[in-house]
Amino acid sequence: MAIPNYNYLKLKMLGPNGVITVSSAFSHALMCDHKHYELATVVVNLSELPRLGESSVLVASDCNQPTSSLAFHPLEETMVVEIDPTNPTKTVRVRTQLVAK
Repeated sequence: MAIPNYNYLKLKMLGPNGVITVSSAFSHALMCDHKHYELATVVVNLSELPRLGESSVLVASDCNQPTSSLAFHPLEETMVVEIDPTNPTKTVRVRTQLVAK
C-alpha cells in the first residue's frame, strides 16, 4: 500500500526497514501529468473511433448544389460564355463591365 501526497509531491509506502519516501519536483510531476494525458487521450480515441465509425453514415454532398439560401451571387453584371462550341454545358461567367484604370 502506498499513500500519495500531491501537495508535497511525495509518495510514502511501507518497506521492510520502515517507511520508504519517494520525492519529486513540480516540473517532473507536470511532465509526467502531460504524458499521462497524451496517453489517456490516445487510448480513449482508439476505443471511441471504431464505435463512431459504426454509428456514422458516410454521406457525399453534391458540390454543384448550393448549401443554403445564402449561396454565392455575383454583385456585378455577368454574362455566360461558352468555352467549347461542341459542348454547350461547358460555360464560364465573365463580367460585362470593365473597371477603368
